[in-house]
Amino acid sequence: MSFLYILLVLIIITGVLAIIYIIYYNKMQFLKTKIEQSEGIIDETLRERYDILVRASNIVKSVLKDERDYFKENINIKNKQVTNFEMDRSLKEAFNILNKLIDDYQELQKNKELKKILISIKASNEKIVATTNYFNKNTNELNSFIRKFPSNLVGKIHKFKISPFFDGKDMTDDIYNDFKL
Repeated sequence: MSFLYILLVLIIITGVLAIIYIIYYNKMQFLKTKIEQSEGIIDETLRERYDILVRASNIVKSVLKDERDYFKENINIKNKQVTNFEMDRSLKEAFNILNKLIDDYQELQKNKELKKILISIKASNEKIVATTNYFNKNTNELNSFIRKFPSNLVGKIHKFKISPFFDGKDMTDDIYNDFKL
């Protein structure tokens, strides 16, 4: 009789451990999927923002009848291997230049296409901010699961790695001055 009790207890313990394992694994996979989805939205939004910048550059050239390419460095960034964060920074810099040009030139202030572009920029900024916050929140939660016991065991079994935040910072390294403006 005692053998049956021991066997029953072992089956119950194994079942509970299996359920805990499945719950942690599914939660980590769910977070990984949410991170990948938000990364896709960020990529798409950055491509849209880049296209907006190219359109704005063409409008500025035609309205000002000026051959200077105010956004050349920002447009050429697409040919370089850069992170989404670096691309976002470059596009923000270009949009700041665009705002300054609009403030400086009356002809640009009157242009209807540029007004539409400014509305598109504002909408894309809001989308990027919301999506990066969502990305960072889920990355933080996944990283917590990877570090905490007992979910860290599941993470090690399935080779989950600590993920960097949108800005690429690695909070586990010894570099303390990695924030750049």
